[in-house]
Amino acid sequence: MSLFDSWLVNKYIAHRGYHNTDAPENTLGAFELAIHNGYAIELDVQQISDGTVIVFHDSRLSRLTHKDGYVKNLKIEDLKDCHILNTEYTIPTLDEALAHIDGRTPILIEIKNNGKVGELESAVLKSLKEYKGEFAIQSFNPYVLEWFLNNAPHILRGQLSSYFKDTKMSLIKKHLLKRMAFNKKVKPDFISYNADDLPNHYVKKYKEIPLLAWTVRSQSEYLKIAGCCDNIIFENFEPSI
Repeated sequence: MSLFDSWLVNKYIAHRGYHNTDAPENTLGAFELAIHNGYAIELDVQQISDGTVIVFHDSRLSRLTHKDGYVKNLKIEDLKDCHILNTEYTIPTLDEALAHIDGRTPILIEIKNNGKVGELESAVLKSLKEYKGEFAIQSFNPYVLEWFLNNAPHILRGQLSSYFKDTKMSLIKKHLLKRMAFNKKVKPDFISYNADDLPNHYVKKYKEIPLLAWTVRSQSEYLKIAGCCDNIIFENFEPSI
């Protein structure tokens, strides 16, 4: 089956779950709301100090919890004390998220790794080996995609990209990443590009694979870019065409 006929194109993807004030981003509550409303789920994973893979976006705890410090310094026993935005929800592990979602909707897993690849990716793959539902992985780091290409080529891989206007990085790195210069080597199955930077000529040469736009935050934003992408990763509204 072509990916253009798959959930990656035909099912709207809720950014960090279909979250709201009662069920914040990347929590089991936000995932349940996405399932209830018929959306696929995008979520973020990273690794903490004891090797556990957790579902959390930021590198610091302060925006989403009552705690300060870096997420990477946590241990699994700390998670129960990290309440998200003063709700009942705490930081879930990837295993807990997979058990909760349980194949009821597809999952798009963003692997947050700006460093050496291998350990986090191996841990993610271990968690996914027994999972029966539909899923794909994506990352800004092309070496993450290369790792999965070499170690689990059956898993769908997406290259995340952007113009990186507000991101601190060298001009050379920005030049390479926004042009997706590593695509020939890492062979992504799809592309996820910043909606604010669409359309552009960097994505136009990859018409043979699906293009997702992130993060779309209103129906008017969606209508502006609907003609130049195949699907959206969205939040804070109910998309429709």
